[in-house]
Amino acid sequence: MSLKRTLTGKKKVLILKTLMGTIKLSRIMRNISFKRLFDILFSFSVLMFGFPLFLLIALLLLIPTRGRILFFHKRSGKNKKPFFCYKFRTMVPNADDHLAHLLKTNSKIKEEWECTFKLSKDPRITFIGHFLRKTSLDELPQFFNVLKGEMSIVGPRPVTPEEIDRYYGEKAEKILSVPPGITGPWQTSTIGHASYEQRVQIDEEYVNQKSFVKDLSIIFKTVPRMFCGRGV
Repeated sequence: MSLKRTLTGKKKVLILKTLMGTIKLSRIMRNISFKRLFDILFSFSVLMFGFPLFLLIALLLLIPTRGRILFFHKRSGKNKKPFFCYKFRTMVPNADDHLAHLLKTNSKIKEEWECTFKLSKDPRITFIGHFLRKTSLDELPQFFNVLKGEMSIVGPRPVTPEEIDRYYGEKAEKILSVPPGITGPWQTSTIGHASYEQRVQIDEEYVNQKSFVKDLSIIFKTVPRMFCGRGV
């Protein structure tokens, strides 16, 4: 009789634990938006099926320069929370020292860097780095950022804290109310060499009009740009 009561008690505990687990899971699912769920599934699929490509790129980066495979750069995430954005290294190992030297010795390069935080003809980029940038394959590691919740598949550009302070002004709060994206409206826009102010405006318009349908449209525009070597 006591054995039967013990088994009945264990069944009740097991049922109770199962119910509590189900309730906890349902609460978690309610807190995860559809966009976040899509980001997780999409990123996991890319990382799983793209693993052989990851290995190939890693080997191509190691053979000529023997530097680090990945490059980590500090960016401002949602609500200005800083994070390190992952990329395949596309520059020479001592890229920061090389840039500092260029900014000191070349006034045109210094002016371009201070205006756009980019160099149109960056001498630090390696041969394989040019290919990775043209096809945007250097940004594949950012799918790990997405899985960590630091980025989204589609969103505003991930920018540095210095860029936020210098260019965004009162628009920063709105634009940084969502996670930055691997791709986004500016990367797929028809505007060629947009000014920095235009880039900020495009990101602000995206936040104001964001929708899952718009995100899908941007993703479909991104793929052909990669295969055409126009990058994102």
